[in-house]
Amino acid sequence: MARRLGAILGGVWGYCGVLAVVAYAVWRLAPVAYQSLQYHLTALQWAALGVHVAYMLYAEGYKGFQRAFAPRVVARSLYLRRHPTPTRIILAPFFVAGFFHAPRRRIVANCALTGMIFCFVALVRLLEQPWRGIVDAGVVAGLVWGLAAMLYFMAQAITRTLDGRGYAYPPEVPAPDDAKKRGEI
Repeated sequence: MARRLGAILGGVWGYCGVLAVVAYAVWRLAPVAYQSLQYHLTALQWAALGVHVAYMLYAEGYKGFQRAFAPRVVARSLYLRRHPTPTRIILAPFFVAGFFHAPRRRIVANCALTGMIFCFVALVRLLEQPWRGIVDAGVVAGLVWGLAAMLYFMAQAITRTLDGRGYAYPPEVPAPDDAKKRGEI
């Protein structure tokens, strides 16, 4: 019973932890983006705002979150419920996000993307308003799409699990033999 409860809590902790990180980013960036709209924007700035928001909705929201990250986060949280270990439960948000017990290419890609995001954030902070807000508006739009995608895929997973169809997305975990070689099992 305790193991089952730990598994359920681990899956919830992982999913909600990732959801909270994305929501926190929206909460922090939205006021900066809104502040840029308080300026008298030039035609070039309005065009940059429109193009950047549209690009980020597509690249970050649709391609990044909806097509890849959100379904994988849900699949890995469901996997965690079925295959709990103490390490996975304690570090559930990192597990669910794919930072460990994932194929090597996924771990490398996640670490590289995280590093790029930190560098990008540092560079954007150097921009003056309204340009910083214009960039942040696109990021906020993509992140909000990502939040919606994560909620949609979790709702889909719950309904598909309840009616017996199962969740269709793979959790991207290494094969048991590969995981044993790397000391993950």
